[in-house]
Amino acid sequence: MSKADDFAQAGKVAVQQNIHGLMEFLQKFPPFNLMESAHLAYLLEQCQLRFYGAGESILQPSDGPVQHFYIVKQGRVVGERPHAAKLGTETTFEITTGECFPLAALLGERATRTEHLAAEDSFCLLLSKPAFIKLFALSSTFRDFALRGVSSLLDQVNQQVQLRAVETLGAQYSLDTRLSELAMRQPVVCVPGTPLCEAVKLMHEQQVGSIVIVDPRRRPLGIFTLRDLRRVVAAGSGDLSQAIDQLMTPAPFHLPPAASAFDAAIAMTERHIAHVCLVQDGQLCGVVSERDLFSLQRVDLVHLARTIRHAGKVETLVALRSDIRQLVDRMLAHGASSTQITQIITLLNDHTVCRVIELTLEELGDPGVPFTWLCFGSEGRREQTLHTDQDNGMLFDAADAPEAAQIRGRLLPLAERINQSLALCGFSLCQGNIMAGNPELCLSRAEWSRRFSGFIREATPENLLRSSIYFDLRAVWGPEDGCEQLRQQLLVDVADNRIFQRLLADNALRNRPPVGRFRDFVVTRKGAEKHTLDLKVQGLTPFVDGARLLALAHGIAAGNTLQRLRELTVKAVIDPLDGAAYEEAYHFIQQTRMQQHQQQARQQLPYSNRLDPDSLNHLDRRILRESFRQAQRLQSSLALRYQL
Repeated sequence: MSKADDFAQAGKVAVQQNIHGLMEFLQKFPPFNLMESAHLAYLLEQCQLRFYGAGESILQPSDGPVQHFYIVKQGRVVGERPHAAKLGTETTFEITTGECFPLAALLGERATRTEHLAAEDSFCLLLSKPAFIKLFALSSTFRDFALRGVSSLLDQVNQQVQLRAVETLGAQYSLDTRLSELAMRQPVVCVPGTPLCEAVKLMHEQQVGSIVIVDPRRRPLGIFTLRDLRRVVAAGSGDLSQAIDQLMTPAPFHLPPAASAFDAAIAMTERHIAHVCLVQDGQLCGVVSERDLFSLQRVDLVHLARTIRHAGKVETLVALRSDIRQLVDRMLAHGASSTQITQIITLLNDHTVCRVIELTLEELGDPGVPFTWLCFGSEGRREQTLHTDQDNGMLFDAADAPEAAQIRGRLLPLAERINQSLALCGFSLCQGNIMAGNPELCLSRAEWSRRFSGFIREATPENLLRSSIYFDLRAVWGPEDGCEQLRQQLLVDVADNRIFQRLLADNALRNRPPVGRFRDFVVTRKGAEKHTLDLKVQGLTPFVDGARLLALAHGIAAGNTLQRLRELTVKAVIDPLDGAAYEEAYHFIQQTRMQQHQQQARQQLPYSNRLDPDSLNHLDRRILRESFRQAQRLQSSLALRYQL
């Protein structure tokens, strides 16, 4: 028997002698904490325990196809890869107690692409490949984890959140509910020539707020609602014999039955409608109303949006901010995704901004000049949280510089009043004065175009910082054509300028994720922020900056970070597995940040993005560390792509 065989046999004996203690050890860590006892016992019966000294190689690419599944019992393992630009190696990940490796290589029946080294004296449990395959077949929990990795861990987090929510708030709330489950009754329909009186009588008998006008093949042609009826009566044109197709709203918005309640809520909020038709294979099969969503949501998103849009004064909008906080609080409590929440917050913020502009125009009078209200940064990306400040500007058309100056003089008092009113509504004044009331940000289309071109042509540190804010732009109020032309010109200019791309890449590497080689997290060591890290700057910004750069460089017009990552994957700029991992990581960091804001609001503390990682449970801590590592991987790919 060889020395290696002796070690293996001794390791197996050591496991079998302490199988009860090892069972208790594994049950502290996912996915083993959810596995059946018999499957966990099988794993341990087939394992051997191995010791690796500090610096010893555990696995390397030259070893060939991986033959074992490893679980760290004690110590720490790091992954090292060659780095062409640095002419050396870099640490790409760190694996600690209770974690395992290398799933991708084992499932792919290939060698690992990364050398695994013991960062300190370490013990690992080794499961042979044949035993791994059998366990994979036996345990659905283990199989799910092996195939989905961090995604399955995130499921555990969300399940725990939702269970707690059910205990305190009931089980009804879920914006992921399919619309087919909400539309329990057949829709009320009529044909185009039906007289108004008959259509209204049918609505009354069936106690519904809408009737859908269909053709002989049951395809929806239009919809008529109680709101339409009030409009007809108010206009004094209520000829009850008039055909319903002369009064209906044509081509009603529709979704498939498999769409979610969230999709319907967003559509109603964006389009100011109270009913969504469900259409399958061209045929009407249901209608979901605002009332259906209200029974599901407890806090009525669509009604809240309508109340904002019809607020009679700024003070009403100020009061409604507490309703928005309540809605977000409930969504977080029920495990809604950070993407859903930021999308809803951005929508409600957009409605608030639009109403503030309209109220200000009513108060100060129309300046007589068409203008577009622009937003930048997180609002431009539709990624706002409740903790936000103002990043906005104005765009207008002018024939030349003198006319632009004259128009600017008329618009600035309006912009300044809007900025102040938004501050009352909870949108903090920007400390960097990136606001429409700043003359440098109230510009004609030609002036904006020259300014953006200047950022690209003269890539000073200040201009690079500005581009990271201004290049995520969106029109919130007013004509959208000018903003779209600016965005298209921006894509052309950046795609043609490799030097500027490289400078943007260097800028995107400034904010390093807070994970180090010799510890779980790198935290601030002194001062008021001691023992904390910044979830926004160190966690989210690397993804935001990296996705923006690659999107601009490859002609992708999308402004949202996750949408940019998806389109980059479709264009094969990012590997699909990497893209999915980046999305999961971004989701989790944003979710952690929003949950922290929620706790701060409950304790009446000021919002902060700084987190003490020791305040997290083991599972959240593990996923957060892995999420930061994905940010590191994205930065490493940028460094390699642009030879930095």
